[in-house]
Amino acid sequence: MTRPTWDQPTIVDDFEVVLRGDLPADVAEYARSQIAPEGDHIGEPVFHTRVKLTHQANPAIERPVRAQVNLHLKDRMVRAQAAGLNGYEAIDRLRERLRARLARYARHWEAIRGARPTGEPHEWRHGEPPIQRPPFYPRPMEERQIIRHKTFAPRRIRPDEAAYEMEQLDYDFHLFTDELTALDAVIYRTDSGYELQRVTSRPETAIDIAPIRLNAQPAPRLSVEQARERLELSAAPFVFFEDPDSRRGSVLYHRYDGHYGLITPSE
Repeated sequence: MTRPTWDQPTIVDDFEVVLRGDLPADVAEYARSQIAPEGDHIGEPVFHTRVKLTHQANPAIERPVRAQVNLHLKDRMVRAQAAGLNGYEAIDRLRERLRARLARYARHWEAIRGARPTGEPHEWRHGEPPIQRPPFYPRPMEERQIIRHKTFAPRRIRPDEAAYEMEQLDYDFHLFTDELTALDAVIYRTDSGYELQRVTSRPETAIDIAPIRLNAQPAPRLSVEQARERLELSAAPFVFFEDPDSRRGSVLYHRYDGHYGLITPSE
């Protein structure tokens, strides 16, 4: 069967498919047939859709194909990701994951902005399909490097808005500037909801938005190398820390290829 050129995109009518690794060429058309119709239910134009499938040739990984989709709407991007035994299963799982993201997007965000989640079905994360996260590539520790350094100006928003954005982008954590304190902060998922940690401890500004819990511990002040050592010694997917020079909050995290990514706020 014909295999596509590595990382060569297939673009048809603003629908882009990128295949990486050992994947059959016809999986690109399957992705288009399964993912493109999901945008028809939003009620607004989808300006561009990008699907990326990556096959990791490692027998130790249970689901070696990782699928990601980005839908660019008028004023927001909706993102989803999933993993599968092969390209077709990964796309099927991705379709279900994207469907959950779009169902939430279709609700009017202004109607729930700042409101307390009620625990009703489809409120925040409740009632969603279980997350099928692509597994981390078991790269030897001595080979791991920081291969992506992203610098951006974090949006100044409320913690509940940050949780909403994190869910729409299908992230495990989200770095932002807390509107309540003007401090760099990170929000992330827990078994019972979400947890918020700020770069500096401000217990007097505790939040009261269920199911977001405040981690009152300030972010540790670490160099990037110290943050890397802490990440390697822990079982956590990321480390939120305060850079000793900029005094800003940064995140060092595990990438699915076994390397590291670093996110730092711009001035």
